[in-house]
Amino acid sequence: MRTRIALAAAAVAWIVGQAPAAPVSSDALKKGTPSVKSVSALAFGPNGLLFIGDPQAATITAVDTGDATPGGKQDVTVENLGQKIGSALGTDAANVAVADMKVNPASGSIYFAVNRGKGKDATPVIVKMTRDGKVSEFALKDVPFAQVVIPNANDRQRQEAITSLAYVDGKVVVAGLSNEEFASTLRVIPYPFAEAGKGTSVEVFHGNHGRLETNSPVRTFVPYKISGADYILAAYTCTPLVKFPVSDLKPGEKVRGTTIAELGNMNRPLDMIVYTKDKQDYILMANSARGVMKIPTAEAATVQPITARVGGKAGLKYQTVEELKGVVQLDKLDADRALVLIQDPPPQQGGKGQQAVPGGETKLILKSIPLP
Repeated sequence: MRTRIALAAAAVAWIVGQAPAAPVSSDALKKGTPSVKSVSALAFGPNGLLFIGDPQAATITAVDTGDATPGGKQDVTVENLGQKIGSALGTDAANVAVADMKVNPASGSIYFAVNRGKGKDATPVIVKMTRDGKVSEFALKDVPFAQVVIPNANDRQRQEAITSLAYVDGKVVVAGLSNEEFASTLRVIPYPFAEAGKGTSVEVFHGNHGRLETNSPVRTFVPYKISGADYILAAYTCTPLVKFPVSDLKPGEKVRGTTIAELGNMNRPLDMIVYTKDKQDYILMANSARGVMKIPTAEAATVQPITARVGGKAGLKYQTVEELKGVVQLDKLDADRALVLIQDPPPQQGGKGQQAVPGGETKLILKSIPLP
């Protein structure tokens, strides 16, 4: 295994779209040991504030990581991340599965949502990788934290109760399934936490299926401004890309999103980011069956909505980034580079994709790349 992280003097740039730094309220966080039964998604707020999605307990936990010192601009290459994480946790790569990966924009450290072990015996762990390449468990013990319970989380598909998270302008946006008739739900939870009200039930037109759908969860999403207004751009299995005005996401409401792209069936979106290059905005999306897509957003406001069955692809166009194979997680590293987690061999193609990236005989490669 070979790990190389080269440091330079330049400070780490804030992720595009991240809210300005604000002090973490001491009243919002109390020191203690939060109960976390599982972990499916991570997100960062200002000043190293980490949000942890726990679908089994149906909770969102906010933790002050104390990791807010800016570091140098970094290049990252880890040839066998599963082995490196396994060693840090006292196990091997076969007992490590990575469910999510996020860069802390305040420091440049990398955080992983990890399941240690297999099946019902798996234990959720947060793993931290510092700028010098050191990997260790970020222990959720005696930490400043706050926690909120998500009401009416889906009982039959509990792991789908929280599929994706983002912090947007003092609010935590949560995607997942509920027990409502329209099971697919987006929740907007103000932070500091008080309580989580009913989510917004969301409906989308699935062009490849030729019908409205209410029970398919958002797999991954990003906040994005369109014509000056705040939107959520959400990707679903098989693969509609849908926009939702944040102003419409009110507790207890039922909202129909606008399908702005059909990216091809028999595919599951795995992760996505938004970035700017040469004064143009793009989505970069990793998929289970169609590699990494680069999607220009210039026509997101004006593209004709998809409201009838389409055979294959329609709406916003994309190009495949051919040199990126097997990418299962990605995040912004800074204004010019992304961080990608690559599975070798790549995951099997198909609509179901994977919830977590397994270790063992599968090799996990972590590296920084120029934004395409």
